[in-house]
Parts: sequence; C-alpha cells; structure tokens
Amino acid sequence: MKVEFAPLNIQLVRRLQTVAVLQWVLKYLLLGPMSIGITVMLIIHNYSFLYIPYLMWLYFDWHTPERGGRRSSWIKNWTLWKHFKDYFPIHLIKTQDLDPSHNYIFGFHPHGIMAVGAFGNFSINYSDFKDLFPGFTSYLHVLPLWFWCPVFREYVMSVGLVSVSKKSVSYMVSKEGGGNISVIVLGGAKESLDAHPGKFTLFIRQWKGFVKIALTHGASLVPVVSFGENELFKQTDNPEGSWIRTVQNKLHKIMGFALPLFHARGVFQYNFGVMPYRKAIHTVVGRPIPVRQTLNPTQEQIEELHQTYMEELRKLFEERKGKYGVPEHETLVLK
Repeated sequence: MKVEFAPLNIQLVRRLQTVAVLQWVLKYLLLGPMSIGITVMLIIHNYSFLYIPYLMWLYFDWHTPERGGRRSSWIKNWTLWKHFKDYFPIHLIKTQDLDPSHNYIFGFHPHGIMAVGAFGNFSINYSDFKDLFPGFTSYLHVLPLWFWCPVFREYVMSVGLVSVSKKSVSYMVSKEGGGNISVIVLGGAKESLDAHPGKFTLFIRQWKGFVKIALTHGASLVPVVSFGENELFKQTDNPEGSWIRTVQNKLHKIMGFALPLFHARGVFQYNFGVMPYRKAIHTVVGRPIPVRQTLNPTQEQIEELHQTYMEELRKLFEERKGKYGVPEHETLVLK
C-alpha cells in the first residue's frame, strides 16, 4: 500500500487544528489509565505527602460529578477548542426554539467511536450553542468511570462533563426555573461497536431509564441526530456472531465500556492512525416532546413516551438525511 503523506506547505491554522484534535484523542485514550497508574505508583513508592491529601479530597468530593460537576470557563474557552471545532468542522443546527423556563433531556445519536459531535457542540464554548439556545446551560453526561480516575476527573469536570448516573441526570433536570439541558449519548458504549461509515444502527429500544426520569421531573425530551459522526473512523469488520464481536461483547459486559478496533489517519500521513478524518459533522436538534410531570409513572406511560421518542427520532432522521449526504434508501436501524 502506497503511503500518502501530508504536504509540507499546509497552512498554520490547519496544523493547529490537527494539534488540537490530537491532544483530545490522546487524552481520551490515555490520560484516564495513566492517572490511575501514576496514583498506584505514588502509593507503591510511599509518596504519602502527595497521595494522602488528594485521596482525602477525593473522598469528600466524590459525588460532585453527580451534582452538576465543576466546570471552568477558562478551560472551556481555550482557543485550542476553536481549532478542534474547525478541524472537522462541527456544526449545530436548531429546528425549533426551546423555552428556557423548562428543563430538557437531549438524546444524542449516534454514539460513533468517540461522540465527537456531542463534545464539540455541548461541552466547549466555541459551538453555536449559546447563540441558538440563549438562557440554557448544557451538561454532557458521560460514563461514571471517567470520574474514577484520580486527577483526570478534575480535567473532565472542568470542560463541563458530568456523570450519566440516574442521580446525576435527575439532579440536572429537577432544577427549579428551568434552563438546564442534559445531553445523553443514549446508545452508549455498546453502540460504538456498530459505528461504521454509512451505517445508522442505534441502540435505543432497551434504554428507557431516561424516559422515566423525564416523566418523573417533567423534563421535555428532544431527539438529536449527529450526521457524519460514524464517518470519522473506520472500524474493523465485527458483525454479530463473529469472534471479534463476541470478545468485544464479553469485555463490555465485564468492564462496562466497549473496545472498538478502529483507525483513521495519522498526523503526517493519511493512511493509518488514530486521528479522525476531516469529515463535517452536522448535529441537528429536533423538536421537543412535551412531557407532563408524573411522579410515579406506570410502565405503560414509560412505554408510550418511549415509542413517541423513537418515532420523533426516526422522523428527524428522514427529514434531514438528504441535506447531509445520506442516500434516500438508507434508514435508521433501531435495536
């Protein structure tokens, strides 16, 4: 295979974009495990003056990711994030105004390999979110395991990420006076194993906890489709029943997160690496589904609202797919 190298005369701004995305990918893949490893080494070598104060802090601060986190405007405003957004680029599209006196749950689809559109639109301060949804604060919910990583958890919270636990989502959408948006990548880690270019497989039928929370607190549901999310990486072929998928499913069941075997481009060549491709992402926020507060929803009420949500999700995809390069014959596969 002939290696296609990046030209030397690339504009500086494009190099800055590459650096911005590279640092994000490396943090995503490495910093969590590294932070745990460093902490273990400090304990093994008895650097108690470092780890004891921090572990004490961690004990008292353990539930902060379930109580709105601890975001830093300074970090969310780093110029680095502007280059991150422009690398793809990432776009946010609104289909209808939302009432800032209410709270909302945005269901983000698909997960893709790294949920890049979710981070780029609802976490950093360089998306069009504030202009499109004035009066709102968005909270991107991620796996609780990110907050089990010492020190790294502080960085994760600084960019506005919070836990995806039931307690955390309930805390956000129960705010009096409204103005909160909980963004949940509903397909989760399992959906990442079906993140192949040109495919639109979503894991949604068995996830109904978000619907119950919406009913309990009267938070409106909003489907969000991120076109281009599955085009950023190529994943090793892993159909259901294959030995690769069997191993991935077992690891997911044991560890709680998936391990997709993916690749895209490199920093200095375009053939292989962990850098995502420069593919545009268009994240479309659909119409809100009004939800009447029901403190003790029945299973029938949950099923009915869940079905309505899936219908609205499918409708949004069908209405917008042609505009963002999806062939007319393609449709959502809801599992």
